[in-house]
Amino acid sequence: MPSTGREQTGPAWGTFLELEPPAEGPLHTRLTRALRTAVTSGRLAAGSTLPASRVLAADLRCSRWVVTEAYAQLVAEGYFEARSGSATRVRARTGGSVRGGTREGGPLDAPVRPAAGRPRPPGLPA
Repeated sequence: MPSTGREQTGPAWGTFLELEPPAEGPLHTRLTRALRTAVTSGRLAAGSTLPASRVLAADLRCSRWVVTEAYAQLVAEGYFEARSGSATRVRARTGGSVRGGTREGGPLDAPVRPAAGRPRPPGLPA
């Protein structure tokens, strides 16, 4: 069979993620919830690479915006990490369970401080 140019190497995301019926809120909110549940239940392990937003959107037959909104929310909450030019990954937990961007007992990371020689943004503690 000839290649279509898009090889599936991960799970069938549409069946892997449990997206509630439409009455349970907008699709980006349902996708965020489903991905968060997949992380907290261990179905998506720390360090797992997530599909590119275009690929996941095509697999779920939704707009790319839905996926980028869900990814951005989970990055903000500390479940995912995203770097420019690299895949979005499930963030490694450094102790405790992740809940709302914090681990039990404190924040995920130490406060971000500007590098030496760079001006400090207003409002950042010394």
